[in-house]
Amino acid sequence: MDLFEPFLRRVVHAGHLTIVDANGKRHSVEGAPIADLNPVTIRLSDPSLHWRIPFNPSVTVGEAYMDGTLTIEEGTLYDFLALASDNLSRGPNCALMGERWTAFMKRLQQFNLLAASRRNVAHHYNLSEDFYSLFLDADRQYSCAYFPESGMTLEEAQLAKKRLIMRKLLLEPGLSVLDIGCGWGGLALSMARDYDVEVTGITLSVEQLKVATRRAEEEGLSRRVKFLLTDYRELPGRFDRIVSVGMFEHVGVGHFGTFFRRLRALLKENGVALLHSMGRSEGPGVTNRWIRKYIFPGGYIPALSEVLPSIERSGLLVTDIEILRRHYARTLRLWAERFAQRRAEAAAIYDERFCRMWEFYLAGSEAAFRHDGLMNFHLQLAYPDAPLPRSRDYMLGSARR
Repeated sequence: MDLFEPFLRRVVHAGHLTIVDANGKRHSVEGAPIADLNPVTIRLSDPSLHWRIPFNPSVTVGEAYMDGTLTIEEGTLYDFLALASDNLSRGPNCALMGERWTAFMKRLQQFNLLAASRRNVAHHYNLSEDFYSLFLDADRQYSCAYFPESGMTLEEAQLAKKRLIMRKLLLEPGLSVLDIGCGWGGLALSMARDYDVEVTGITLSVEQLKVATRRAEEEGLSRRVKFLLTDYRELPGRFDRIVSVGMFEHVGVGHFGTFFRRLRALLKENGVALLHSMGRSEGPGVTNRWIRKYIFPGGYIPALSEVLPSIERSGLLVTDIEILRRHYARTLRLWAERFAQRRAEAAAIYDERFCRMWEFYLAGSEAAFRHDGLMNFHLQLAYPDAPLPRSRDYMLGSARR
């Protein structure tokens, strides 16, 4: 325990954490209170964790939970990960040493050329359709919902998100729309159904393409909505509107310039584009190594300071920015609750270790959005002379209706 004990006391400055080590010895650290968090007790059953956690906490803690060698005895998994996120956000400490090193490798880790992009997308989005149906809403919206009013259900908030995006796009009948990273087709189908527009949705996921295409056929929208298995860098043509929701996090910092140059080339001069992405409110960072290894290889949540220069160089104008605070934390909490209710079904599709991995992912992501400076942003983009309204009232005018 020579390494473990000093590590614990250097890292924990807030909250109340007790660790029962593999020898049965209890180690408690208590710092400044953290609002809405319970005291946490975890138990380690593998002696190697006594040194593996101090040397590589960002990967080892998640793997230990997946393997069942780290268990929660008091509080919840969310309480534990929120305590960790809160402490890591308070300033430099030994737990961040490995992450500082990976900052030098960030561009290499996100070197998302076409082949790598397809592999990375397949890793996460080619999971079973039945699995995602366990915790997503019926429309399979796998991105931040929008909660303008308290007490909204997940279904209501995801519908509100789609309606907000469609208002910002200024959709009109007959327009052509490109949906980059269309997922399972929910937004594309809603745009065609509600605004009578022609939509092209593109994805790199074979499973998502299959589901989206089937949904268009079932809803009788195949003539107005088509889905393609292709990359934004390969697509020809120009569109009146472009939207991308939850895809930009897979582009990679080194490819931001290419993304916005292609966006400009694909957008007609009177057109409007809307980018919905997760973001960092405290400046550039690095992707957590456990997330990069098990959940989103090649993924990165950008800071606006990393995004805006590429837009400026592309020749497009940022015509509106909106920051959505805590909306994703609420979304993740609802997903986690639904996942817990149908956990046995998830285990039947995959296995126990997979379920523990997803529990860790959902709880850790919620903790990061509540305690570690993550948020979501909307960027509305257009050519400098695009005929947009002079005020943003149109974005809210039909919200309540």
